[in-house]
Amino acid sequence: MQSPESILKKYFGYDNFRPLQKDIIQNVLDGKDTIALLPTGGGKSLCFQVPALMLEGVCVVVTPLIALMKDQVGNLKQRDIMAVALYSGMSKREIEFELENCINGKYKFLYVSPERLLSQNFLGYAHHINVSMLAIDEAHCISQWGYDFRPPYLKIAEFRNYYKDIPCIALTATATQFVIKDIATKLELKKVQVFTQSFVRKNLAYIVQNEENKIEKIAHIANRIKGTGLIYVRSRKKTVELSKLLNQRNINTDFYHAGLESKERNRKQEDWKKNKIRLMVCTNAFGMGIDKADVRFVIHETKPETLEAYYQEAGRAGRDGKKSYCIFLHHPSDDLRDEENILSKYPNPEDIKRIYELIGNYLKIGLGSGAGENYNFDLNAFCEFYKINSIGAYNAIKILEGEGYLQLSEAFNSPSRIKILCDYQHLYEWQMKYPVIDSIFKVLLRSYGGMFDFYTTIFEREISFRLNKTETWLKGELEKLHKIELIDYVQQSGESKILMLENRFPNIHISLEKIIFLRARYKEKLDAVNAYTSNNKVCRSNFLVKYFDETSNIPCGICDICIEKNKQDLTFQQFKTYKKKIDYLFKSGTLRSKDLSMHLKATEIEEYTLILRWLKDNRFALETKEGYWKWATTKT
Repeated sequence: MQSPESILKKYFGYDNFRPLQKDIIQNVLDGKDTIALLPTGGGKSLCFQVPALMLEGVCVVVTPLIALMKDQVGNLKQRDIMAVALYSGMSKREIEFELENCINGKYKFLYVSPERLLSQNFLGYAHHINVSMLAIDEAHCISQWGYDFRPPYLKIAEFRNYYKDIPCIALTATATQFVIKDIATKLELKKVQVFTQSFVRKNLAYIVQNEENKIEKIAHIANRIKGTGLIYVRSRKKTVELSKLLNQRNINTDFYHAGLESKERNRKQEDWKKNKIRLMVCTNAFGMGIDKADVRFVIHETKPETLEAYYQEAGRAGRDGKKSYCIFLHHPSDDLRDEENILSKYPNPEDIKRIYELIGNYLKIGLGSGAGENYNFDLNAFCEFYKINSIGAYNAIKILEGEGYLQLSEAFNSPSRIKILCDYQHLYEWQMKYPVIDSIFKVLLRSYGGMFDFYTTIFEREISFRLNKTETWLKGELEKLHKIELIDYVQQSGESKILMLENRFPNIHISLEKIIFLRARYKEKLDAVNAYTSNNKVCRSNFLVKYFDETSNIPCGICDICIEKNKQDLTFQQFKTYKKKIDYLFKSGTLRSKDLSMHLKATEIEEYTLILRWLKDNRFALETKEGYWKWATTKT
C-alpha cells in the first residue's frame, strides 16, 4: 500500500499535510469512525480523499449541494481520479449506468445527496457496490441544533447499517461541542475520535462598525484596502443595487445570486477568481466550494443569521495566511426586523400547506402520483403566477424539504451528455443505411471519445457548426436517435428542479409545536449575532472562538476592540513598573505569546499581551519569525 504522503504528492501535488490532516487520515485507515472539525480553508476534502485512494472499493460521499458535488468531482477528474455524482437532472438510465460502473469498480468516489441514499432504486445497486468508506460533508446539517439543519441527514445512519464494518468520517467547518456530540449520536458512530483544529485565524482582523450610510463606508473600505473582496448581503435585489452603486464610484464590481442562469453564475465566478472582477456583491449562495486564497477582505453589509454562517463566510478571507479584514457593518436599526425575520423564516403551518398544494397544481401533479419524478421549477415564475411573496414561499419549501415531501435543487449548469447504447457493429449498420446518421456520428466520434463506455459531455453548437446545420436541427435528430434507443441523449439543463420524494398527498401535516421550536432555536442564533455586534470589551477573535467552545486568553491584537485598547499609551513610569518582570521573562530567550500562561497569572495575561504589543509598536521589543520575544537593540 502506498503511503499517505505519496498519494498526497502524486495526485494533489503537495509535499506536506496541514495540521491534523495526517492524524485524521491515519484514524480512517485504522478503520475507526472520525469527526473532523476543520475551519473554512482547512483542507477537509483531503481527509477522506487520501485514505479513499488507498483503500479498495468506492468511497460514498454525502453532501447537500449539487454545486459542491460537481465542483469536487470536476477537481478529482482533473487529477485523473475517477469520480461521479448522482444528482437531479440525470436520466434514470444514466443514474443506473453510473451505479453499474460503481459495482464494476470504475469509480473511486460516488457523490450523492442524503435524500438519494435510501431510495429503493439506489439501494438495489448499492448493496452490490464494494463500499470502502463513508464520508459525510457538511455534517452539522444532521443536528437540529446546528445552523443548517437538514432532516434528510438523519437517514444516513440507516444507510450506514448496511455497511457496519467500514469507517465513517463526518466533516464540518463550524460546530459547537454540543453539535459535535449530536453528530456522533445521530450517525451512531462507534468509539469515535474527534479531531478539532483551532478556530483562531491569527491573520484575520475582525471589525464591527456602526454605520448608517453603508454604501459610502463600503466604497471607502474598497479604496483603502487593496486586493479582491466579497460583500455579503441578504437579498438578490440588494446584490444588483449595491453592485451598480459601487461601479458608479469606479470600483470594479459584479453581483451574484442563486437566481441567475447557471452559465452566467459560472462566468461571474471565474471572472472573480481570475481577478477580472475585483469585488463580488453576493448572497450566501456564493462561496461554497470556491477556492481563492488571496481574498483581502470580506464585508457583511447585512446581518447574517448565525455566527456559524458569519464565521464561515468571513473565513473566505486570507486563506493564504496574509493579513485580511472581516468587516461587519451594523446599525441598531438592523435588529428591529428580527421578530419579522423569525416569522418569515418559519411560516405558519397553514401557509406551508398552501404552498404545497399550489406547487402540486402548478406542476400538474395528480393526487397519489409524482414520487421520484423531477420537475423544472422557476420559483420566481411560480410566485408571480400566484401573486405570493417569494421569500415566504422559499422558506415554506425548505420546511417541506425538512419534512421529506419534496426537494428543491438549485439551478446549475448541466451540459448535454450522450452515450451510445449499441455496439460498434450495430452502429456501423445504421451508418451504412442512413447518411444523416452517418454524418452525425462521424463528427461525434471524431470530436469526443469514450461514448461507447461512458456518458460523454457534448456541445451541440460546435457539432452543428461542423455539420453546417442549425443547432435546433441537430437537437431534433439526436432526439430521434434517443427515441429509437441508439443513444441516450440527456439535453442540457440549467433550471432549478423539484424532486417529489413522496406521491402528492391530498392533505399534509405540519406540526405547530415543531415550528415553534424552530423559531425559538433561530432566535437563539440571532441573539448570539446581536451579542457579537454589541460587544465592546472582549477581543472579537476570542469572542468567536468561545462561541465554538474554544478558550483563548490571548487577544488577537488586530481586531477593532484590541486596536482601541492598544491606543492607550503607557507613561514612562508605568513602563518602568512592568520592566522588571518583562526583563525576567525575556531573559531566557524562549518566551512566546502562546506560553504566557506558563509564566503569568490568568488575570495578567491580557494586560501583558497588550504591553508586549505596545513595546513592539514602539520598537522597544520585537517578535521573531519563530514567535519568540526579545528586546530590540534600542532597548530603553
